[in-house]
Amino acid sequence: MTDRLGKRNKTRGKPLFSATLAMVFVVMLLAGVVIVPALIVPAGAQAPAAPAQLPPPQWQVDAGGKMEFDVVSVKPDTAEPSRTTVNTNIPLGPMDAFSPTGGLLSSTNFPLLQYILFAYKLDSTQVQSVQSQLPKWANTNRYDIQGKVAGNPTKDQFRLMMQALLADRFKLAIHYETKQLPVYALVLDKPGKLGPQLQKHPDDQPCSTAIPAPGDANAPAATAAGGFPANCGALAVLPSKTPGRVRAGARNLSLSVFAGLMNTPQLTGVDRPVLDRTGVTGKYDFFIEFTPMINGPLPPGANFTPDPNGPTFLEALKEQLGIKLESQTGPVDSIVVDHVEQPSEN
Repeated sequence: MTDRLGKRNKTRGKPLFSATLAMVFVVMLLAGVVIVPALIVPAGAQAPAAPAQLPPPQWQVDAGGKMEFDVVSVKPDTAEPSRTTVNTNIPLGPMDAFSPTGGLLSSTNFPLLQYILFAYKLDSTQVQSVQSQLPKWANTNRYDIQGKVAGNPTKDQFRLMMQALLADRFKLAIHYETKQLPVYALVLDKPGKLGPQLQKHPDDQPCSTAIPAPGDANAPAATAAGGFPANCGALAVLPSKTPGRVRAGARNLSLSVFAGLMNTPQLTGVDRPVLDRTGVTGKYDFFIEFTPMINGPLPPGANFTPDPNGPTFLEALKEQLGIKLESQTGPVDSIVVDHVEQPSEN
């Protein structure tokens, strides 16, 4: 892998990354919550023509449109982020993992960027774009947010209520645009043929999207028959028998959702938006194992060394799932942040 996707990390010597921290790192990356440096536009650069504005995505329409909490609370949180201070009863990512909460959302010690990610169901490319548009405090200041509403809303309905909360308390205003950008197209490696670790999810075998019961925070996700995750609707870190590799998988997930999570250069080496051009519809079960591209700042106390003999992410895509990436230009839906302010007091 020697093109724009980068070269395999050949780091040797002192261990880099603890297995526990590696899992946390990977979960964050796969969930699309990587914080990246702000993009800088050179002075005097010619502004491109204004892209066409788009209506809200279909999932917002399907969830019922505008909704609000009955009661809300927003408070600054100055506690140092840790496993004990960062909590949420609803996963604040773009995927479907969710257990009904009786109308309560309770999250502590998250930055505004994470709440925006949740509210607008951002993929990894959109996270990077939105982060580059936000002021510094929106990535560093942390907040506790609670909202309560009657009934038992779905996860997407909670997203809509979070949108209203952010507009009210943070004065967040956004709009959608589409731009023609360099992208990678996700296509089948061989027409009509899937890889050995990618299979159609059986329609007669539903599985729960509920959040797994609390257990060892360091343990990887439980697996079902075939080595796939026990739960559905989210990409999960799985046990790997080979040190220095990452294994991740999902059940009942579309390839278009998977494509939206690939643009995480710190993990996969993929540095452009990925569009699903496979023509494969429906939901799938899969798992993939590869050597991660550990090429960014790492936590202290590292003791993880990437396996130099393992497949890269691109190699694993082709060999294990039967899919690959091709360079193209294509339409990318993006979110433009028009306005944001520090939150009003309760």
